[in-house]
Amino acid sequence: MTRTTTARRPPSGRAARSPVEAPYLTRAERVARGRALRAEVPRAAHAEFTPGAGRADPLELLANQDTARLPELLPIRYGRMAVSPFTFYRGAALPMASDLVDTPRTGLRVQACGDAHCANFGMFASPERRLMFDANDFDETLPGPWEWDVKRLAASLEIAARDNGYPGRTRREIVLAAVAAYRTAMRGFAADTSLDVWYAAADIDSVRSRFEHVIRGSRAERFAKSIDKAKTKDNLGTLARFAGVTDDGARIVAEPPLIVPVSELTESRSDPAAAMDGLREVLAAYRTSLEPERRVLLDRYRLVDVARKVVGVGSVGTRSWMFLMLGEDVTDPLFLQAKEAGPSVLERFLGPSEYPNAGQRVVVGQRMMQAVSDIFLGWVRVDGFDGRTRDFYVRQLRDWKGSADLARMVPKAMRAYGELCGWTLARAHARTGDRLAIAAYLGSGTAFDVAVREFAVAYADQTERDHAALVDAIADGRVTARADM
Repeated sequence: MTRTTTARRPPSGRAARSPVEAPYLTRAERVARGRALRAEVPRAAHAEFTPGAGRADPLELLANQDTARLPELLPIRYGRMAVSPFTFYRGAALPMASDLVDTPRTGLRVQACGDAHCANFGMFASPERRLMFDANDFDETLPGPWEWDVKRLAASLEIAARDNGYPGRTRREIVLAAVAAYRTAMRGFAADTSLDVWYAAADIDSVRSRFEHVIRGSRAERFAKSIDKAKTKDNLGTLARFAGVTDDGARIVAEPPLIVPVSELTESRSDPAAAMDGLREVLAAYRTSLEPERRVLLDRYRLVDVARKVVGVGSVGTRSWMFLMLGEDVTDPLFLQAKEAGPSVLERFLGPSEYPNAGQRVVVGQRMMQAVSDIFLGWVRVDGFDGRTRDFYVRQLRDWKGSADLARMVPKAMRAYGELCGWTLARAHARTGDRLAIAAYLGSGTAFDVAVREFAVAYADQTERDHAALVDAIADGRVTARADM
């Protein structure tokens, strides 16, 4: 029988600390602190990336992650990473964290995303049913250097632009614009009150207004269609996409190996009823991590089916479950996703999370960084999977979720998109870090922008080499990959 432990607050003496740990300083002192850091860590120094002979082998780092993942899904992971340098980059948060350790940093900490590449931003619904734009993946979140997130975003834009065949000058403009957007946004947030920063958000109407010079003609039509498409990804739309109605009622439709109902998994076939009872215990334990009014809402629904679902690129092989729940009937569905949470890739280099539950680490980090979060966001610890204890975080599976089609973007659209990501990342960092010190360090000039752009080029070159190494390893049989998933 699967056993669960309820979500708990950190025990006494282990309360989570804010990324800002300095004693109280006046605004002038915080600005002076940021300016003084320019002498200690020159902004031009952020261009540095010179991998030496002692650089960790990225394929070995990825293989180390495989030991905690489902082996039958690993070929899908490597098949997806092998598609292009950009898909490789999406799955290589750990190798990049290993590379960033030796790069310059100011010592100013924020709640870092840990995987702030440009495909990890997108649209989703707020509790007030507004369509929002924000970062949307926090599996690696941890208090850490703000520079690491900025460099991961910048390098991702350079790599995505190369994949699209953009010329060098165009790529340069895209990356510089994104970093400049981060810098100018941080300087704007430095002038705001803490409450103003906390309330700042990007809904789709404000995005449309800000970038109306780009969203014109056919692009305006495509933008409108993407919004309409996102709004179809509600629980009813998810029911139509992933489930069917049988004599036993609504059930998730199998699409192996990407979607496998729990009744068809090897470990559950002998006693599927016991497996479902265990999963109900998981939901009951997760329920305790929600606020009381959210528990009342959750209690309106009953669990009817569960399936394992393969998600993303970097997450492939971790355990991810989709829960189909119904209210009064099939016209009132609720889909939840329980996604396995392990240690952040940053913990190896920055120290362990202060939260004993990795799911709680993700949830707290997400709530710190996002302007608004899913009302069902919570966490749970489960004992019994493969004889091991595993942590999960839970959220709605698809609630108006939409993502940018980077491969089809024209250069002008990618530049605007990069600027939006830069602004969004700055807002997230300003919520949790010393925005005045970071803004003062960045300044009004372009020194930091140019340096990070040079870093992005160098790291894109390295990513292309790492991707080629993976392709070679697949070709000679050292790595098994499936290219059709």
